[in-house]
Amino acid sequence: MKDVAMKRATVLGEYIAENNATVRETARVYRVSKSTVHKDVTERLAVFAPVLAARVKEVLERNKSERHMRGGEATKRKYSELKKEKAKEEYTKV
Repeated sequence: MKDVAMKRATVLGEYIAENNATVRETARVYRVSKSTVHKDVTERLAVFAPVLAARVKEVLERNKSERHMRGGEATKRKYSELKKEKAKEEYTKV
């Protein structure tokens, strides 16, 4: 495995483990694709840092079990903001 990929996988794995971050958040912070983050922390990390890989796997499993709640919150927030904008438009028309 290339040295660069090993270093990147370690950095990404440590970030996820320390911050309980999602794959998307990690990808955004390090400006890499979600696919790269996922492959690095699930496949590459297990080869040379199994302890860190296990910690990352726990975080990813927890995130996976909670994602339906985060999605629901995002949808709720979206429609709440739309409702506020519509009310503001109605108020300014009068």
